[in-house]
Amino acid sequence: VMLGVLCLWCLGPTPGWAGEGQDRLMQFLAGLETLQARFEQQILNREDNTSGYASGTFELLRPGRFRWDYDGEEGQTIIADGRDVWIIDAELVQITQHRQSWALKGTAARLLAEEIDIAAEFELRELGDRRGHIWLQLLPRDEDSQFESLLLGFAGNGLSVLEMRDSFDQLTRFRFFDIQRNLSLDPDRFTFDPPDSWDVFGSY
Repeated sequence: VMLGVLCLWCLGPTPGWAGEGQDRLMQFLAGLETLQARFEQQILNREDNTSGYASGTFELLRPGRFRWDYDGEEGQTIIADGRDVWIIDAELVQITQHRQSWALKGTAARLLAEEIDIAAEFELRELGDRRGHIWLQLLPRDEDSQFESLLLGFAGNGLSVLEMRDSFDQLTRFRFFDIQRNLSLDPDRFTFDPPDSWDVFGSY
């Protein structure tokens, strides 16, 4: 799953950092402190057949914190608190905990939530105007990245579509709606204290 921001507006022009998609990315990230949006998520297999669907709410508090709340009684909650990522499954009464620096490596969530040098961590490719969006592809330079590529689709001044393709050639697509920037968000929504009675698993 997925959701750091480099101070792109502080950068001067450099070779390889030019193009409409990259301009849209810079405009989207410039001055971004918080973000709240509705999302729809599809998982597509190699034949582009939908094998999973979900919806919910995404919240971002930079730097380094975000929250995904999936709809439904069985929906999960994913919280990044700046140190750890917590995957909370109320139905199974269990929690998965990962170190955030490992869990977000090469992901779109790291791109949006962490302070990184985007050009250093990703190869950027302009894909132009397709299906009413300006597209930018990001290829992780880290061979240990969990994803083969990220695809960002911009409509207007906002990020509308985000696609992640993993090493198994599975595609996860997010569509964002009702995007609101720089709202006042409660920092306590980006913290988590696991109940003593719940099972906690993870990479520690």
